Amino acid sequence: MTYTFNFRDVFAAWEFLADGLALTLLLSGVTIVAGFVIGTLCAAGRVHGPPWLRLAIATYVEAIRNTPLIVQLFLVFFGLPSAGIKFDAVTASLIALTINLGAYTSEIVRAGIEAIPRSQIEAGAAMGLSGVQIFRYIVLFPALKIIYPALASQFVLLMLATSIVSQISAPDLFHAASIVQSRTFRDFEIYAVVAGAYLALALVFRLILAAIYQLVFVRR
Repeated sequence: MTYTFNFRDVFAAWEFLADGLALTLLLSGVTIVAGFVIGTLCAAGRVHGPPWLRLAIATYVEAIRNTPLIVQLFLVFFGLPSAGIKFDAVTASLIALTINLGAYTSEIVRAGIEAIPRSQIEAGAAMGLSGVQIFRYIVLFPALKIIYPALASQFVLLMLATSIVSQISAPDLFHAASIVQSRTFRDFEIYAVVAGAYLALALVFRLILAAIYQLVFVRR
């Protein structure tokens, strides 16, 4: 049995695929920023917050980290309308991805915060620094430098995980590819192109994150 490769129909739909790629980048960018902020706040709260806040954050983190992302996505998109809260596919995707990334980021940042020696914090207090200044300059910045590789890997994994939003018909790259496949029946060709696109995105993300590390942590 022979198979003739034909990428013509796939490349003919490049504008449609480009629109999907644009949404994938939008989902990734917004989620990374929002998830990082949520994760950092949760990490700070879990380390330095009162007992009730620590318990609430721990419950959130464990609930998210021990359930599949697709279940969380379906809860937001299909489950919340039962309670009268309805989101479109893109908004539901952003919410679910952000909540998911926030939980994972929280644990990564918390590990970095707890790696900072107590003596450094006490030295900052002795110098008259405020609690916010101590957390910003003595705790958070060195902690981020320690955990940056793990954080960068989590961000890349998040970008790849955005493909799951196609399950609720959010028009991302993978959803666009599925539509092109259904029209052309060139299964191997379209998914090979999409696999290459995700690989290229992952490599570009890693280069950008590496450049950010050099700019923020090395050249200061």
